[in-house]
This record gives sequence, structure tokens and C-alpha cells, in this order.
Amino acid sequence: MLELEASGANRLVPMHISAAASPAVPALELPARASAIVLDLDGTITDSASAITGSIAEALEVCGYPVPDAVNLLRFVGPPIREGFARFSAVAENDLDRVVIEYRARYRPRMAQVPLFPGIAELIRAWHAARIPLGLATAKLQEMAEPILDGAGLTEYFTVIRGATYQDSQELPGVQVKANVVASALAGLAESGADVSGAVMVGDRDHDVHGAAMHGVSAVLVRWGYAEPGEEQSAAAVAEDVEHLARILPPQF
Repeated sequence: MLELEASGANRLVPMHISAAASPAVPALELPARASAIVLDLDGTITDSASAITGSIAEALEVCGYPVPDAVNLLRFVGPPIREGFARFSAVAENDLDRVVIEYRARYRPRMAQVPLFPGIAELIRAWHAARIPLGLATAKLQEMAEPILDGAGLTEYFTVIRGATYQDSQELPGVQVKANVVASALAGLAESGADVSGAVMVGDRDHDVHGAAMHGVSAVLVRWGYAEPGEEQSAAAVAEDVEHLARILPPQF
């Protein structure tokens, strides 16, 4: 996988680390002012739970596996889908590819038909108006992330949009998938001329917090998403709602 190490104000240098390495999660503080903001997608911008869990339930059923109850289906939302099936269902490892294919076939027609969380679009526009560079970093495949953000009418506000590659989503643990897309988003922002030395991650799951921490980036965990209790422990701050997030990361540069 790639980790990005700061080298000067706006330049990041790629550095190889083992795919088996365990991410260190230091206690990171928010910068005095966010020089750039990187956002997660599902559970942060889009309320995608019903589209994802419905597709998961159908894929499991058609492949002959038991369907978890509603509470456990929510655990799938956030981590890479392959990891979700491996951790939270009875799918055998040698059958993961088949089940993931069935899931994606059902999810694609639904993925752009999900609502946004109230107020988040307005805050994104306010950050953009304040000239704060924005990046998207999602464990969802890149080819899925782009049309979802475009369908929401938010593409123009983001300097970079980054999603997972097929290879990463199949081969790496979820936190490292997230770390890779965060790294890619940071690199894209830096290449555009943004100062990423004070970048902040905004997401709803511990993968967001830990993946950002692997690159020395602090994170705000949002409460309106799909986190389980305790996932906020390594976050620099917790936003109870969008208005609270706007106070933590004010739209002023």
C-alpha cells in the first residue's frame, strides 16, 4: 500500500509499507485551521444505508446464505464490501467474489438514488465558497463514487474524488483500503496546489479515523452516520450534527 509522508508545505512523497502492517493510531489534535478537508461518502454525505443493506440482503439470499437482521446489516455500511461479507456474514472465503458480484449488480441501479444528510450539501458549498480545498476519499470503488457525487450535484465543489481500486478492495484490510484512498486524495490536493499540512478527515466510521491517522491527519467523526459505540475513541473531535461540524470546521479560510 502507499503511505504519504509530508515533505515541504505542499508536497507528499509516496512510501511503501507492508500490506500486513497494523496501523498506529496516535492521539491527533485538530489543526488551528483546516487547510483542506477530506470527506467520506457513505454515512457522511449520503444516507445510503437502505440501498446498501437492501442489496446485501438480496445478494446473500440469492447465493443461499442467511440474511442478518437489520441491526447487523448496518455493520456492512462503511467498510469495503468484501470485508463486510467476510466479517459479518456466513459467506465462505472462496465464495466472496460471487457474492460481491451479486451485490454490485443490485446496488448499481440504486446507488445514485440515495438522499443526502440534511445540511451537508450547504456546508460543502460554504467550505468551497470559503476557498477551503475539498477532497473525497471513500472505500467505495472509484467508478461508483464519481456518479454518486455527480448525481448529488456536488462534484464541482471537490478538487479531487478518490475511491478504491478493484485490487485494493480485494486484497487489503479495510483500514488500509481507506488509508490508500486518503493518501490518493491528499496527493491530488497537493498536486492542485493545496496546503495539506493542516488537512482534516471527516467521516462516520473508525476506518476513516484510523486510515487518516496513518498519514498524520486528524479526523472528525460525525454522529449521524453508521458508527458503532466506541468508534469515536481515536477521533480528534465528534460532531453531533451538521451545525456542530460547521462550528468545529468553520467555513472560513
